[in-house]
Amino acid sequence: MTSQPRSIRAVPKIVIAFLILGLGLQVAWHLQLPPPRIQIEALTEPPQLGLLRVFSFGDPVVSAKILMLWLQAFDSQTGQFISYQELNYTALQQWLERILQLDPQSQYPLLAASHLYSTVSEPRKKRQMLDFVYQQFFIDPPRRWRWLAHAAVLAKHRLKDLPLALKYAQAITAHATDEMPRWAQEMQIFILEDMGELERARLVIGGMLASGQLSDPNEIKFLNDKLLALEKQSQKR
Repeated sequence: MTSQPRSIRAVPKIVIAFLILGLGLQVAWHLQLPPPRIQIEALTEPPQLGLLRVFSFGDPVVSAKILMLWLQAFDSQTGQFISYQELNYTALQQWLERILQLDPQSQYPLLAASHLYSTVSEPRKKRQMLDFVYQQFFIDPPRRWRWLAHAAVLAKHRLKDLPLALKYAQAITAHATDEMPRWAQEMQIFILEDMGELERARLVIGGMLASGQLSDPNEIKFLNDKLLALEKQSQKR
């Protein structure tokens, strides 16, 4: 003999009342709980280069790429995004340097330093990334000049630090190669002009013209026109 299902109306009202009360108390209790705290992992110093080489199993280039992907994704943890401002920039710089040591041909760590991690509002951290690019430039100027050129632009327009921008631009000029475009080598001229150092700018242009290294007629004309314009500015003063 099968039993017939009981209607909800057969349940005593006092039982239903207790069920509703219990559900309400449970909801109220959960609403009073503080939001769950998610522990954000801090960026720590990287392992020593020798240890990283051991774990690269003979392929440091692949290891460098994996580490760069991991580092770039570090700002996303447990579904939350950490602003670059919150990162330990000393550890960040060390990671970028380790990755470049594993793969010296890689450009991405310098791109990240000059285009991503330098976008923070804190001037100290911004300068740290630009200085890192400056230091790394001397290791391989023909490959790394473009990141230092970008650093010079940031120093000029974001930090409003013309002497620092000039320092970067002069480094590019001092280590110029045939592969570098002329505009990168001439950055210091415009920075000197912005600083009001017209005579120094004229001397730089004069040195370029006298070096005999210029062969493009358009480039020679541009520098001669710029030299004439600087002379007129000097006369007005």
